[in-house]
Amino acid sequence: MSSVDITVVPDAEEAARLVAERLAEQALAGGSVVLTGGSTPRRAYELAAGLDPDWSHAEVWWGDERCVPPEDERSNYGMAKAALLDRLGAQPATIHRMQGELGRDAGANEYELELAGVAAFDLVLLGLGPDGHVASLFPSFPTLEVTDRAVVGSEAGHEPFVDRLTLTLPRLCATRELLFLVTGADKADAVARAFADEPSHETPGSLARSAAGTTRAILDRAAAANL
Repeated sequence: MSSVDITVVPDAEEAARLVAERLAEQALAGGSVVLTGGSTPRRAYELAAGLDPDWSHAEVWWGDERCVPPEDERSNYGMAKAALLDRLGAQPATIHRMQGELGRDAGANEYELELAGVAAFDLVLLGLGPDGHVASLFPSFPTLEVTDRAVVGSEAGHEPFVDRLTLTLPRLCATRELLFLVTGADKADAVARAFADEPSHETPGSLARSAAGTTRAILDRAAAANL
C-alpha cells in the first residue's frame, strides 16, 4: 500500500468533492487531464464544473471508450460532455475524443496518432471495477501485456458488451499524477486487491501506478472496508 497515497472519506459525495477539487486545480494550472468513464466520476465532473468553469488552459483526453457513437448513452465521452463539458463557461483548449464509432482497430489507430509526441500526462483519473479492471483493461486479458502501443482495441470484459478502446498500462502510467476514485461496498474486495495485495494481472488496478510521479486513491468508507 506504500506506493499509493490513500485518503478515506465518509461517503461518495465527499469523495467526489475531493476529486472535483483536484480536477479544477489542474484545469486552472493547465496541462493534460485524462478522464475516465463509468458511473462513479459523474458527480465529480458536475462539481468540478461548478468550482472552475474555465478549462481553457487544459487539454482533455480519455483513458478508454466504448465503440459507440458519441451521442450513444453508453459513450464515456457523452457522459463527460453532459456532466462536465456542457457546464463549462470556457471549453478546454483541446478535446481529444476517442472515436469509438470507428471500431476498435481503426479507433485505436487514430488515437495512437493523436497521442504521438505526448510524452506524459499531468493527471490521469481512473476508477476501479468490482473485478479490479481499470479503463478497459480487464483481468488477465492479453491487452495487459501490450507495451509497444499507447492505445489498443479490446473486447468487453463486462456489460455493456461492446468493443472498447483503451490506453495501455504504460500509457496510463506515463503521468505525473494517477488518481483513483473508488466508492461503494461492491468495490471493497477489488480495492483490497488493488492497493493492499501483491500486483497481479488478475487485478489490473494493482498494476496502475504513476511511473515517475504520485499515485493517489480517494475512497469512501464502504470501498475501503477491507483495507
